[in-house]
Amino acid sequence: MSGTMTPQEIVERCLELSKASGTLVLVDEASTANLRWATNALTTNGVTRGRSVTVIATVDGASGTASGVVARSAVTPEGLEPLVRAAEQAARDNGPAEDAQPLVPGDARPGWSDAPGETSPDVFAHIAPALGDAFSRADDERRLLYGYLEHGVRTTYLGSSTGLRARHEQPTGHIGITGKSADKTRSAWVGQSSRDLTDVDVTALDAELTKRLGWAQRTVELPAGRYDTVLPPTAVADLMIYAYWTMSGRDAADGRSVYSAPGGATRVGERLSKHPVSLWSDPAAPGLECAPAVYAHASSAESSVFDNGLPVAPTSWIEDGTLRALLQSRHSAGLTGLPVTPAVDNLGLTVDGATGGVEELAAGVERGLLLTCLWYIRAVDPQTLLLTGLTRDGVYLVENGEVTGAVNNYRFNESPIALLDRFTAAGATVPTFSREWGDYFPRTAMPALRVPDFNMSSVSQAS
Repeated sequence: MSGTMTPQEIVERCLELSKASGTLVLVDEASTANLRWATNALTTNGVTRGRSVTVIATVDGASGTASGVVARSAVTPEGLEPLVRAAEQAARDNGPAEDAQPLVPGDARPGWSDAPGETSPDVFAHIAPALGDAFSRADDERRLLYGYLEHGVRTTYLGSSTGLRARHEQPTGHIGITGKSADKTRSAWVGQSSRDLTDVDVTALDAELTKRLGWAQRTVELPAGRYDTVLPPTAVADLMIYAYWTMSGRDAADGRSVYSAPGGATRVGERLSKHPVSLWSDPAAPGLECAPAVYAHASSAESSVFDNGLPVAPTSWIEDGTLRALLQSRHSAGLTGLPVTPAVDNLGLTVDGATGGVEELAAGVERGLLLTCLWYIRAVDPQTLLLTGLTRDGVYLVENGEVTGAVNNYRFNESPIALLDRFTAAGATVPTFSREWGDYFPRTAMPALRVPDFNMSSVSQAS
C-alpha cells in the first residue's frame, strides 16, 4: 500500500511529477472476501486488499505521439516518481503510437472524492449458515459438496493532465458449487453471479445439485454425433462471451475474424441469424451494472489507453439478427469508418418473444441431450469462429421430454455465430454465470437454447 496516501492524492501527485506531453493515471483499489469448502466442510476463508497504480505517459514528437504504460503494486510514496519516470521512458522507447488520439478532456465527475468501496466477511452472513445446513444434508444423503464463494469491490480512480477526474466502484460476487456422489463417480455443478450476494439461495442451489445427481444414477454410453441439444443459459454464456471477445472492428477489417467481409470490409449490416435475436451490452442494465466510461490499462485491437474516460453507451452488437456494431476505439473507428463503440463489461442475449427456460425446451425433445456447462474452450478457425471444448459436470439424456439418465462427456466443435442461426427454440433471458469465463467476465444474461444438431465431435474421457 502507498502509505497513508488516498487514491486521489496518488493521482494528483503522479500528474504533478509528470514531465510528459500528456499523462493518465489509474489507481485500482481492490477489497475481496472469500470462502472455500471441500467434502462438506469449510477449508479456507480470507479477506485481501490490494492497490495498483498505472501511469500512462504520452510524448509528442516530430513523427507522432508515443505512449508508455507502466503498472506497479505496493507502491510507496517514494516510489511514485520512479514509476512516472519509467512510464515516460517507456514512451520514448516505444516510438509513435498507432492509436494516438487527443486525451479525453473533462473535470471532476460525480463521486471522485469518495473513498474506495470495501467488502467484508459480513457479506456472507446469510450464506454461511445455509452452507452449514447444506453440508448436513449432504452428509445424511451421502453426497459431497465442494465450492468457492467470493465477493469483491474494485474501485478505479482515473485522472488525466486534461483535467478529467473519474471514479468507478464495481462490486462483483459469485458462487460455484460442485456436488459429487460418495464414490465420486457422479458430479454436477451450479453457479451464480451476484453484485452483493443477497440473492444467493444456497438451499435452492443445493436442491438443483441433488436433482442432477439423481438423474445420473442411470448412465448411458452414447457415441459422438449431432444431437438435439438443450444448452442452459450458463453454457450459452460460455459460447457467447467468446463471440463478444472476438468482435474487434480492427481484426474484422483486417480479415482475421468471423466478422470480416472481403476487401477489407466488415459484416456490419449483414444478417447473421434468421431469428429475432439481439446481442447487447448496457452499463446500466439492472443487476449487471458496470463502468459507464472507458478505463483502459493497456491498448489492444479492441481498446486504447487514449480513450480513457470516454463515455460508454448501451450498444446493440446484433439487433434482430443483424450485425450492427463491433468493438471500436476511436482509432479503429477511424480505420473502419464505423462508429466508436467501446467495449462494455457486460453482455446479454435476447430472443424476442421467447419464454420459459430449460425445462420447457427439454419438454419438446424426443431424444437428445441436456448440457450443464462447457470448459477448455479454444478457437479452431477464427474465420468461422469454430470453437472446440469439452462438456463438464453433467450431460443428460432426454427422452420424450424427460431426463432419463446421464451420458458420457464429449468434445464439441461449434461456432456460436452459426448456432445463432440454427437454434430452433429459446427461453427467456435470465442472469447467468459462465463456468468457463465467469471469473473474468461475470455479468451476463442469456436464454437457454435448443439446437437440433449440436456437434459432439468425439467422446471424451474427461470426468
